[in-house]
Amino acid sequence: MDSLDKTGGEASGLRLEHDSMGDVWVPADKYWGAQTERSYENFRIGTEKMPEEIIDAFAILKKAAATANERLGRLEAEKADVIRAVCDEILEGKLAGNFPLAVWQTGSGTQSNMNCNEVIANRGNEIAGRKLLHPNDDVNRSQSSNDTFPTAMHIAAATAVKDRVIPAVEKLAATFSRLEAENDGVIKTGRTHLQDAVPIKFSQEISGWRAMLEKSRAMLESSLSGLYELALGGTAVGTGLNAPRGFDAEAARAVAELTGKPFVTAPNKFHSLTSKDEIVFAHGALKALAADMMKIANDVRWLSSGPRCGLGEIFIPENEPGSSIMPGKVNPTQCEAVTMAAVQVIANDVAVGMAASQGNFELNVFMPVTIYNFLQSARLMADAIVSFNDNCAVGIRPNTDKMDENLRRSLMLVTCLNPYIGYENAAKTAKLAYREGISLREACVSLGFLTGERFDEVFHPEDMV
Repeated sequence: MDSLDKTGGEASGLRLEHDSMGDVWVPADKYWGAQTERSYENFRIGTEKMPEEIIDAFAILKKAAATANERLGRLEAEKADVIRAVCDEILEGKLAGNFPLAVWQTGSGTQSNMNCNEVIANRGNEIAGRKLLHPNDDVNRSQSSNDTFPTAMHIAAATAVKDRVIPAVEKLAATFSRLEAENDGVIKTGRTHLQDAVPIKFSQEISGWRAMLEKSRAMLESSLSGLYELALGGTAVGTGLNAPRGFDAEAARAVAELTGKPFVTAPNKFHSLTSKDEIVFAHGALKALAADMMKIANDVRWLSSGPRCGLGEIFIPENEPGSSIMPGKVNPTQCEAVTMAAVQVIANDVAVGMAASQGNFELNVFMPVTIYNFLQSARLMADAIVSFNDNCAVGIRPNTDKMDENLRRSLMLVTCLNPYIGYENAAKTAKLAYREGISLREACVSLGFLTGERFDEVFHPEDMV
């Protein structure tokens, strides 16, 4: 495209943009500039694009930086106003389609930072009606890609955890709290090692699920304090070169004002540019949540297995046909979706951890892949949990007849006889009952350990919970 003359380029729907390396033709209907176009042409890798959450985070931080620069006397009010106006347009989705860059680009995210700078400058100049803004000198003032990209990462990650994942967890926990109260009197057999165990209340089983979510919520909350620390103001290597004194604190204060979240400036910018440990820690909480959701979804699909040849102890909503060949089959599809999402999140944790380990000297250059995986995990967990809640968990009902049948057949009820006949005799009773296909009562009496009357006096499964 560089060989086109001006007339030919304009006739082809292009316009000429310029950067420090020279002229570049870019689509005339887009606001990006030369550096964005170079990245777009040079990194045709995969289909993964920079997440929208990162673009929104950049709009927030560019707006905050303009405000901080204005407050510190480093940017004229007119320029700051126009930058803020364009950032608002980005946040409102009005400039969608202007952020085309791949995740697989420079590891510092420089090209996405410049993509945002160029779009803001070009759209701002259009609003101003003249060349008012320069992408580097004005939009990127007091900043470097090396501190803006990790700042965008933290804004996007904290927002995803606080505004999407935690509310989803709370929603499902509330559903389990309701089910717990509704099923307090329902007794069923417990299971360990996939084998029959002593009885348990269905409400107690549900309480385990609820507590998992409450623990996960607490872990997610504890990870936010690290995500609320921003690298902005460290500029290229952490020294704050070319940023005015106090810019870091002022910019963080502006981000906090814009988001309503307690963002602060990171106390050590050398750490915040090269280490991604806060992201690793927060993603660990997402992985813990994924592991818990895997367990919960597996419990639900095991308990609902059947309807005649499985456990069949609970009913779940029947949402869609389950087979293209077996008429009438209905599958636990919401459980399957949750478990697949959990597998992806657990796999993402490997990528996040590996990428975070690759910091060299004053910078980590695996940042785009780190935040891509983090945000996918947060998105998957939030969406999968809400879907599981709305389309499955809210409709869970106990099959009390099946629960009672399984409970009465369980050989592990013999455990309540331990105080009366001893462990070894109780084991003999259970083995005889299993071998002969008779009841525990019949086995115990035939072995002479208890009379039938005494057995009835001491054998009360409902007291074992």
